[in-house]
Amino acid sequence: MPAAPVPATRMALKNAGLTIKDIRVIKTHNPFIVNDLFLSKEMGVDAFGFNNYGSSLIFGHPQGPTATRLIIEGIEETVLAGGGYCLWTGCAAGDCGAALILKIS
Repeated sequence: MPAAPVPATRMALKNAGLTIKDIRVIKTHNPFIVNDLFLSKEMGVDAFGFNNYGSSLIFGHPQGPTATRLIIEGIEETVLAGGGYCLWTGCAAGDCGAALILKIS
């Protein structure tokens, strides 16, 4: 389960023709900190560089509400950063993951 966001993220980046370096804002559904630490290590990003305004560890665990909140927050944060790409990724029960890349201009 903690590893599931990594292949989902890699697939989303590949399908979008992007690399992790193209992403300005990263939001994750992380019911456990190990999820973010694994994503950080595997994707080569600073674990202190994403979920800048909290995460599902802070807001509560349910995937749907926290995913929606994090996606909206990611859009807002990307706008404040001047636009670019926002990545949302997360895990779900049964070791499956999901990822979404949004272009914000």
